[in-house]
Parts: sequence; C-alpha cells; structure tokens
Amino acid sequence: MNWKYLFSQSLASNSERLHFAAHSHHLWPDASQKGQMAAWQDAATLADHKWEKIMGPVWSEAQQHVADELNLPDPATICFAPNTHDFLVPLVSTIAAHPVRVLATEGEFHSFGRQMARWVEAGKVVLETVPPAALLETARAAPFDLIYTSHVLFNSGTVVSDLDKLADLAHPQGPWVVIDGYHGFMAMETDLSAIADRVFYVAGGYKYAMAGEGVCFLHAPPGYAERPVVTGWYAVFDDLARSPGEVGYAPDGRRFLGSTFDPSGLYRFNAVQNMLRDEGLTTAVISDHVASLQEQFLAAQPLKDFVLLNPINQQPHARFLAFKGERAAMLHRSLTEQNVTTDVRGDVLRIGFALYHDPEDVTRLIRILAELD
Repeated sequence: MNWKYLFSQSLASNSERLHFAAHSHHLWPDASQKGQMAAWQDAATLADHKWEKIMGPVWSEAQQHVADELNLPDPATICFAPNTHDFLVPLVSTIAAHPVRVLATEGEFHSFGRQMARWVEAGKVVLETVPPAALLETARAAPFDLIYTSHVLFNSGTVVSDLDKLADLAHPQGPWVVIDGYHGFMAMETDLSAIADRVFYVAGGYKYAMAGEGVCFLHAPPGYAERPVVTGWYAVFDDLARSPGEVGYAPDGRRFLGSTFDPSGLYRFNAVQNMLRDEGLTTAVISDHVASLQEQFLAAQPLKDFVLLNPINQQPHARFLAFKGERAAMLHRSLTEQNVTTDVRGDVLRIGFALYHDPEDVTRLIRILAELD
C-alpha cells in the first residue's frame, strides 16, 4: 500500500526531498491543516467562549484518543500541555523529600537530562543513571523517590521491557515511576491497562502521532501527586468560585494543568487521529509497513562500517534504525547536501521510516548511500 496521498502537501512542498527523520520531526499529514484551520475558525467565531469548547469536547475527544491508544481505563487521567517539561517540573515539585532521589537510564532525552543536571547542581536532586538493562535491579536495591525511564531510548532505539516490574515498585508515598513514551506512543502497540493505576506516562504528538508540536500529554494515576506544588490556574479551571487563598485542584489529570496555552495542537491531534481511524491505520498496521521498509533497507547492507544498535529481532522495535560509526556526522552532512533528511546524535546516525515512505523511497536512499560510500 502507498499512503503518500495523506501527506500530499508536505511532500509537494519539497518534492525531491527524501525525509527519513520521521522519528525526529514527522511530516504533517493534510488532515493536520484541517485541524489547524478549525482552531482558527473557533477562535474567530467563539472568541472569549472558545475555551468552553476547547476544555470541553475538544479536550475530551483528545483524551479519548490517547486512552484508546494506550488502553487506559479512564480518559480523565490524561492532561495536555505544550511540552513534557511542563509535566516534569510540577511532578518533581510535589515530592517532599529534599534532595529528591532520582533513578533513570543513561539514555534519557535532553528535556529530562538538562533539568536534572541543573537540579543536581543546585543540590535539589541526587541522580543515579544506569544502563537500561540494570534499571530494575538498581531500583529494587536502593530507595528512590522517582524512577524515570523511556519506553524506547531516543538515541539507540533500545526498548525497555520491564515496565510491569517497575510498576510493582510504585507507591503513592514513593517511589513514583514515570514512563517516557515519546518514542513508543503510536510507534508500537502499548497496553497500559494493567499498570495504569501505578505509573505516570508522558508522551506527545510531535513524532508518530503526526500532530506537530504543542500537544504533549501526561497520564497521572489517581492517588499520586494529587497537589503539584508548581501549578497554574487552569488546574482548577472548572471551579473558579473558590474562596481567595484556597488552592484547589481538579480531581483528575487536569491537576497538572498550567495556564493559558495554544490549543491548536489539540485540534490537529484530533484531526489526525480521526484520519487514521477513517483509513483503518492502526499502530499495528503502520508498524508492519515500517518493518517491511526497515527489512528492505537492512537487506541491502548499505552501512557495512556501522554497527546497528537496535537490530530487528522479532520483538517490538523502534520506528528508526540507529547506526553507530565514526562517519556518522560526516555522512549526515553528505546526505543533507543530497536533500536527504536523517539525523545524527554524536556518532549515531538515525534513519526513521514512516507511513509516507514506500519501497521506491528506500531504493533511492540505498542508491544515494552507495554513491556516497
């Protein structure tokens, strides 16, 4: 099957480009423009009253889409924000321990890593990082207030498979377990139903949900972090009649809300989710398509002097291939000059596949790599 028609505008905007960085900045499908325009139209038509719709049916629809994808028992545990940092800070602010004892993998993304490094500098956090394979054993061996792990590590594509066992360690009084699902959400089938009552899950629409920036979300289990210390007035949006000085919170995931935000991401997210539903494009269907393209690429052995960090082994797999080699940065630059978009992290070249690719695109990429060799 070929689904390029769903991305006609993005593809036509640079028709000669080969965009193999869907794991970094996924091309926007045509449906996202319809969502963007719906946000503008509501702002123009409803003006001050637009928030009643945004925090009502638009918000609820987006919650339901996330809950359906992750098999969450209650969509109300979902909160949205412009970025995942807007969840990390309120969450850590709620932990009473000083300093906060944090355990994480060595491969967490910069939005987590930079903030943690600064908190460590300031004496507010004691951070221990370990290889993903050692995370569970370390978590069991010492007391921590927060255990943080990506489902899929952004740099290597490693999949962390002990999520249920990590969840067994979680408790409302600590530790809290946070799963960063940014490279897992809609990239692999994820069922949180058995652990949703004990873990936080954070992800967003920038990558495989195809909705662009500004629409991240947090699943917050009931009974955990009920009163974030860093908080915004939207966290009690539906009860603005409280007495002055009384700090109230929504009884659900909205307790993590900040303040006024750009709602257009929610509109785009809903529009894209509805497109996928109408086309019958589940995460499983898209993953099968991507897997066939990855296998085609690997069969040609186009990067023989690189080491593939995340080989295909019939287990759930990232939507990108991570190749480690001395030529990574140089090859990335050369590909860019050929109008081929990939990305590089140090000595790791990442090549991401998506719904808008077909076998002919992969053949072109293989040919270009051969010419650059």
